[in-house]
Amino acid sequence: MPRSEVLFVGGRSGVGKSTAAEALHDLLVAADVAHAVIEGDVLDLAHPAPHVAHPEVRLAERNLRSMWAGYRELGHHRLVFTNTVSVLEHERLAAAMGDDPLVTAVLLRASDDTTAGRLVRRAGGPLPQAQLAHSTATAGRLDSAVADTVARVETDGRTPEQVARRLGALTGWLPG
Repeated sequence: MPRSEVLFVGGRSGVGKSTAAEALHDLLVAADVAHAVIEGDVLDLAHPAPHVAHPEVRLAERNLRSMWAGYRELGHHRLVFTNTVSVLEHERLAAAMGDDPLVTAVLLRASDDTTAGRLVRRAGGPLPQAQLAHSTATAGRLDSAVADTVARVETDGRTPEQVARRLGALTGWLPG
């Protein structure tokens, strides 16, 4: 079986991670490129938050390992993984996959205005200023903390398909 490959897509709330992953999925399906998509935010979504109540458990990584093992059993070797901070944790997440994957990590970026517009559409109403402030702070933290090996892709003024094509080209899964 071919070596695993993983694309970690990170970025602030409202930058377009999930939307770009869905668009990439559609492009890969159209090109008949086998792959799986995992929305990392749900791997440890519980209350109380497992990463706070039991940080030693590393539930998201355990769940990723289990899910990826199932995909591998079915013959998959390409994974698109979205999570806000995945670009900060990509080495630990890749290790959790258990099969030494080839890693591409991408930080999606967008302006406050673009992000606010997307968050308003997602919320279907007024955007709490605290939510935008948190997204802005997260963007700054991610941009300054990610390694130089993490690619940065701007989403302002780009359609989800355009962002997805760039992601596909960075991984080599789609022609550039």
